[in-house]
Amino acid sequence: MSEPTSADEVFSVVKENILGLLEDLSESDITLESSLKELGANSLDRADIVTGSMEDLGLSFPMRELAGIGNVGELVTFLHGKVKDA
Repeated sequence: MSEPTSADEVFSVVKENILGLLEDLSESDITLESSLKELGANSLDRADIVTGSMEDLGLSFPMRELAGIGNVGELVTFLHGKVKDA
């Protein structure tokens, strides 16, 4: 995949990873305000969503940097910042 340059493109990557694991969801269920837990992701699902998104975006960083991320929007903002810095 070519590197996403916008937050919307990063959001699309995160949504793809969520939908790949949580098959009962539709794309419209996922908003920037949604938490992964509210969407039905258990702790392993959440880790898989994050690591899958990191891989798709070509990112590598310690998972502890994600402490305090509360919803999809915060995750997108964080990952977008990492892409811009890469």
